[in-house]
Amino acid sequence: MTAITHRQPTPTTDVLETPMEICWQFDYAIDVEKLRNLYAKAKEQQWNAERDLDWGVAIDPSKPIIDEAQFGFQALSVVRKLSKSQRESFTAHVAAHLLSQFLHGEQGALMTAAALTHAVPDYEAKLYAATQTMDEARHVEAYQRYIDKLAMIYPMSPGLKDLIDATLTANHWVKIAIGMNMIVEGLALAAFHNMRRQTTCGLLRRLTENVLRDEARHVAFGNVYVGEAIRDMHADEREDVAQFAFEAVKAMVDNQGGVDGRGKRRRDPGFGKVLAEVGIEPKDFLESLLEARKAGLEFERPPGQVHSFKDLMMPALVRVGAVTERARELYAAAQIPVFEDASVLESMENAATGAIDLDL
Repeated sequence: MTAITHRQPTPTTDVLETPMEICWQFDYAIDVEKLRNLYAKAKEQQWNAERDLDWGVAIDPSKPIIDEAQFGFQALSVVRKLSKSQRESFTAHVAAHLLSQFLHGEQGALMTAAALTHAVPDYEAKLYAATQTMDEARHVEAYQRYIDKLAMIYPMSPGLKDLIDATLTANHWVKIAIGMNMIVEGLALAAFHNMRRQTTCGLLRRLTENVLRDEARHVAFGNVYVGEAIRDMHADEREDVAQFAFEAVKAMVDNQGGVDGRGKRRRDPGFGKVLAEVGIEPKDFLESLLEARKAGLEFERPPGQVHSFKDLMMPALVRVGAVTERARELYAAAQIPVFEDASVLESMENAATGAIDLDL
């Protein structure tokens, strides 16, 4: 992926230099009907985080907002040894860590959507990307406000930041759209869907439901617009895009310990702080994970959960032509399955238009 240049960071900032071109467009006709419809839906479905959510709801930061069973950690011996109050605290902090990634990821999405607005060559795509930029700004606002109520925020996971940095510094808008609207948003869309079903907090459920509808539109935009752009590319350009997509997917797979999360994950200092909150040593946690796997303990996904790689990310890439025959060989060598069934993805995109209920 593109080399990243970091310039003059401060304790709270990190400045990237990007090679992205800016494209003026003086033909103001809208030729793609599907994009016209997406833009219309985006305008109709704008919501106000301050007005449309009940921020007066009381939240006890010391109590879990998600049932501990949803994370699968209750099977680990190191967690079973904790007292009831320690386990509740652990679950609360794990949820806060996840929500912090939502917040940081949405800021990344805000910046990539803004980049797409000035880089895409077509007028109708600029209009839609502008609505996505507003969506992402609202998501940052809403999750920041919710996390403030929890009074628990964790740093951005290194793997997530590296992936978004690589997307922001890509040298073509198609790569930015793939990196964000398909790969990162695919991960987010699954996480939002699962969070909405799992949370015991009505405010978080309503917030995430609103975000989920927006994100499903964003993934649909990638399909409508990026697929046509890839089809019009020279074969060499298409291979370059497919290589970028493969590297981004592999980075995410490696970061998460494999497609099913059962392998060795990249170290996350933020999660180390979660463990420290309840007095668990990182090495003890890792040993407990390995012990559980050797014992054949598997975490069964609750009914209705969406799998980011299988259900969203890979089908989206295949659908737009970002997985070439050469790229399939790369995925096979890396032992990453190329999932092609787009039925769940399409159902969620339909949900974004209000055609079906969000519960799949």
